[in-house]
Amino acid sequence: MMIANYIGAVALVVIGFYAMIVKHDIIKIVIGMGLTDYGLNLMIVSIGFNFGGTAPIYTFGELTSGMYFVDPVPQALTLTSIVIGACVTAMALALCVRMYNEYGTIDSREIRRLHG
Repeated sequence: MMIANYIGAVALVVIGFYAMIVKHDIIKIVIGMGLTDYGLNLMIVSIGFNFGGTAPIYTFGELTSGMYFVDPVPQALTLTSIVIGACVTAMALALCVRMYNEYGTIDSREIRRLHG
């Protein structure tokens, strides 16, 4: 079952990179950035998963020798990455609006041509 997470994460990253490299519409480039971010987040969470693991929020009296815990560090990193990704996406979309107001288009080829 975990192999599906890895395949999905790699697929999201590949589709995101494809959109960033091939597409000329700036909105599609921003969507590609988001897809890459989501794929990397899925990969980080999948790496930190343990089968049969529980949340590591027990006291010493509740611990037994056969308990497996899920690693909380990848989850914390992913939560931070989600917040940063949302801020970067909002900033990129704000820049897209500004470029459209300035140049009248969101095609990157036209903006390069108009800028000189």
